[in-house]
Amino acid sequence: MGLLTGVLLANLGTPDAPTTPALKRFLREFLSDRRVIDLPRWKWWPILEFVILPRRSPRSAAAYRRVWTDEGSPLLAIGRRQAAKLKAALDLPVALGMRYGNPSIASALEELEAEDCRRILVLPLYPQQAGATTLSTMDAVNAALCGRREPPEVQVVESYQDAPEYLAALARSVREVWTRDGEPERLLMSFHGIPVRYAQAGDPYPRHCEQTARGLARSLGLADDRWLLSFQSRFGREEWLKPYTDGTLAAWGQEKLQSVDVICPGFAADCLETLEEIDVENRKIFLEAGGGRFRYVAALNDRDDHVAALAAVARRKIGVLAPGAVDDDEADGDGN
Repeated sequence: MGLLTGVLLANLGTPDAPTTPALKRFLREFLSDRRVIDLPRWKWWPILEFVILPRRSPRSAAAYRRVWTDEGSPLLAIGRRQAAKLKAALDLPVALGMRYGNPSIASALEELEAEDCRRILVLPLYPQQAGATTLSTMDAVNAALCGRREPPEVQVVESYQDAPEYLAALARSVREVWTRDGEPERLLMSFHGIPVRYAQAGDPYPRHCEQTARGLARSLGLADDRWLLSFQSRFGREEWLKPYTDGTLAAWGQEKLQSVDVICPGFAADCLETLEEIDVENRKIFLEAGGGRFRYVAALNDRDDHVAALAAVARRKIGVLAPGAVDDDEADGDGN
């Protein structure tokens, strides 16, 4: 028998509770990552400890309380369901690990090791690769495995921004809403932003976002004047990727658009940035500027077609990682 492959399903993370102390711990870990904030430590540390954390922690805790569920953080609850469904789809061990907070990347690797997995496929739930997400996740994986005398073989899904199954699931989720409630005048595809200088230094993220947005628009048959790509979640004073989501929605409201839909294709699970920032804060911006109906199209979450897309992406990589692996289509006799 070949070596057993396990899948590390990774996402950004979430605080343990919607409280100020929990947010301070979470934000300290997140904002101390050099992939996220690349300022010199001597310059950044006092700003983080004496300005950012005291101000932002209570505000973020209040925002989290508005989206917290009986299962806890939406991101974590959805992530657990995604991991369980992916395990069933692949018939392989799957462990959920968060880059920041719990369950950690290290604990997920230990979980897979306990199941005798000697090959690890890291599947970060970031369709579009960025240094602050995918590469940071690999930093955590490498740190967790550092020093082991016999580490497992590791492969990573670096991105899947134009995977046909992923684009099809996105398009299907939009069509379901439009079939039920009608099409909007315009569709805004909002992605998390990054500083412009990160892109200028070679980060592929904006190009990947463009590929996803154009792929989705093409799948939906949208003319260029019916959709736009934008970027949200700015932090700090420097310039980030444009156009900004909030500014775009304010402008569209001033145009008196009667209906706008917003989808966030870069988020594999609904979280604070979608449920609060988009569906509450940016909804308010659009409506107060004079816009009509605002509708947020939910993330793919644990939809069956999303899990099937992730399974397809994983199978393709597992085929590289473990040449003896058999694809479902091949098992059915339909492979090339």
